[in-house]
Amino acid sequence: MTDEMKPAEAAAAEGTEAPAERIEVPAKFKKIVEEIETMTVLDLSELVKVFEKKFGVSAAAVAVAGPAAAGPVEEAKSTADVELTEAGANKIAVIKAVKEALGLGLKEAKDLVDGVPSMLKQGLKREEAEELKKKIEETGGKVTLK
Repeated sequence: MTDEMKPAEAAAAEGTEAPAERIEVPAKFKKIVEEIETMTVLDLSELVKVFEKKFGVSAAAVAVAGPAAAGPVEEAKSTADVELTEAGANKIAVIKAVKEALGLGLKEAKDLVDGVPSMLKQGLKREEAEELKKKIEETGGKVTLK
């Protein structure tokens, strides 16, 4: 193998189109690059997951080469704010559900339920927001995701 990656290999590694120039691999990374070139896609995927866990990083940010405006749009789709819009007929059960779900004291939970509409949680992952909504709606409250 050579010290340089072919443009197609570099493009495949980065998930982009092949650049017009060859990429020179520094000597200190030569062995690592050679090993990565021989890996299967499944091995590479596993390696990325190990790096993400080990170093607390996300490879998604590296792979994204789109316009800067795409970042906030993706985040808006993946997060939600949970607002209690109506306490319903079974107000005590809703207070208990809010208290348990948010880890609040009884007075804080009661104040949120009494003060509808009230924002329960902001910036939750979409799945967590749906779960919170389901818990509260099972007790009779009405929740809106924003």
